[in-house]
Amino acid sequence: MAGLATAPVFAADAPQEPAMSATDDPYLWLEDVTGEKPLAWAREQNARTDAELASTPGFDALQGQVEAILDSKAKIPDVEKIGDYYYNFWKDAQHQRGLWRRTTLAEYRKAEPRWETVIDLDALGAAEHENWVWHGADCLREANGHYQRCLVGLSRGGSDADVTREFDLDAKDWVEGGFFRPEAKGDLGWIDRDHVYVGTDFGPGSMTTSGYARIAKLWTRGTPMSAATTVYEGKNDDLAVGAFRDRTPGFERDFVNRTIAFWNDELFLRSADGTLILVGAPNSAGKDVHREWLTLQLREPWSVGGHDYPAGALLATKFDDFMAGKRDFAVLFTPSDTTSLEGTTWTKNKLVLNVLDDVKSRLEVLDPAQDWKATPFTGNGGIGTLSARAVDNDDSDDLWLTETGFLTPTTLSLWKSGEKPEALKSNPAFFDASKDVVEQQFATSKDGTRVPYFIVRPKNLAFDGKAPTLLYGYGGFEVSMVPSYSGVVGKAWLERGGVYVLANIRGGGEYGPRWHQAALKANRHVAYEDFAAVARDLAERKVTSPAHLGIAGGSNGGLLTGNMLVQYPQLFGAIVIEVPLLDMKRYSHLLAGASWMAEYGDPDTSDWDYIKTFSPYQLFDPAKTYPPTFIWTTTRDDRVHPGHARKMAAKMLAADKDVRYYENTEGGHGAGATNRQQAHLWALTYAFLWNELAKP
Repeated sequence: MAGLATAPVFAADAPQEPAMSATDDPYLWLEDVTGEKPLAWAREQNARTDAELASTPGFDALQGQVEAILDSKAKIPDVEKIGDYYYNFWKDAQHQRGLWRRTTLAEYRKAEPRWETVIDLDALGAAEHENWVWHGADCLREANGHYQRCLVGLSRGGSDADVTREFDLDAKDWVEGGFFRPEAKGDLGWIDRDHVYVGTDFGPGSMTTSGYARIAKLWTRGTPMSAATTVYEGKNDDLAVGAFRDRTPGFERDFVNRTIAFWNDELFLRSADGTLILVGAPNSAGKDVHREWLTLQLREPWSVGGHDYPAGALLATKFDDFMAGKRDFAVLFTPSDTTSLEGTTWTKNKLVLNVLDDVKSRLEVLDPAQDWKATPFTGNGGIGTLSARAVDNDDSDDLWLTETGFLTPTTLSLWKSGEKPEALKSNPAFFDASKDVVEQQFATSKDGTRVPYFIVRPKNLAFDGKAPTLLYGYGGFEVSMVPSYSGVVGKAWLERGGVYVLANIRGGGEYGPRWHQAALKANRHVAYEDFAAVARDLAERKVTSPAHLGIAGGSNGGLLTGNMLVQYPQLFGAIVIEVPLLDMKRYSHLLAGASWMAEYGDPDTSDWDYIKTFSPYQLFDPAKTYPPTFIWTTTRDDRVHPGHARKMAAKMLAADKDVRYYENTEGGHGAGATNRQQAHLWALTYAFLWNELAKP
């Protein structure tokens, strides 16, 4: 699910909600996240699912192969430059919880770098009797350029709620009496060595109805967090509030961000005396301040300064000029019928644009010192994804370039301005891709819209409608589904002769804001019509047929596959529903659900008239025939409440439908907290799909 971290784990901490009785919903008891009765039910379902799927021929080998891929020591260790070192978080068979480690660039260039362990999460968890999951580190650059102190996020079991603790990089130890934020949905960010901005659960009334911080405070070292001074208070029904310092040397500025809803926020410049000055750009625009520049990525048309700018455009101006009232912009990108701006990345002095053209990516490096002159990176020119991120945008224009594709293992290169990219690392080939080919096709949706999709298939596909085919989609929150290399999909599906399809349906960001906005609220149905159109197109091309076509999707994608289950069951032979939203009558009262009302609508108002048309839990009909279904989630998912998955499975089981359910006890909004947990769940998923779809 796109968006911020979400509300507390326990259902009792959810926002106040309308009364509902067991008569209205006989499975309401399954919303008690950590209750013994629901957990006992989940354990019973896990045993039932394991008995069916984990005993199938080849399951142990499949799980071992998946775990070996996840644990592979040959994978690219992604790094972040902090001072003179390059830091990486790493998990493998010997380090199930992971190591935060560092090396030098000279070492990193080697095939087998020497790493220095900074934090061993397995050892830490064992010593503290906690199942810690890594949530990252924010490290402070001192005036002399040295990095010593970090704010480290640790989560119990992978939930979004976490704690923040202060760590000393020199001593490689926790700071005695240092900054500490107790477990909550919140954040802690450096101002300077003795001051931080904090947003967290300060007590009753301090969190929004979405479960995020409503109040941002400034906290001074050596004082209790309760003594922190308020910087800004949002409204109860805002999504979230936060304060942060841009610590770019020579351009230090403080900001407050009030997020009202998705793609609806206000950004304020905070002056030295605490006065807040609104950055007067449209609420819907993406706002980015870097050094002397302000860039605005428009999601709606904007008429200003005598000019009309279209949705999807990228504008740039001097930040100080903008704050002084000037509205003169350089137009850095304008979308076309086939292109959109997927994102931007600043180096110290240059701006990188990530452009999609019919969902195929290219990069452009713009130089503001040369009137935004563009230098293109085109990659290999095939169907794949090229992305970039800054190595250190305070000190250099260096970039990490990553190239990936369905059949081409991911590669990492280092690009220094004026030089050719230097290939540094490449993932191994985790599966035999020599027998497969990648294509892009287009389906026609119900309203005539052209919907792209990628298909990965055997070169010698018979086109007799019998190929086991897995169709994946998401379709929400302006998130784009782009080609990428997955050793797990390759080994568990493609290498066995399966076909894999990735759909680019409306609701996503593949064609920019217009593609997303086309499927909002009352228009949600078009995302499902798009997905159904892709399914039909695959059958018409005789790639597969309903009996051999399976689908999978997670989170908002779980809502997608849930709707395919109840609205288009005739199109599919198997359905996987992962960490899903399903009960759209109650979603806004469950954990972070209220934060998504800009996407789906408010079910407590007349919006329910259309929301009920895409609420799988309410649309389920025990009299209908449904394809075999696998629903899974995790207990520690405090983003999308596990009650969605539990209740849907229970309702289907009571109606004697062909459904199985699995719930990992940890893992947050994902398949598991460790590689071993993930391997087991992915093996169950692919065993289920193959068993159902590879039948003669």
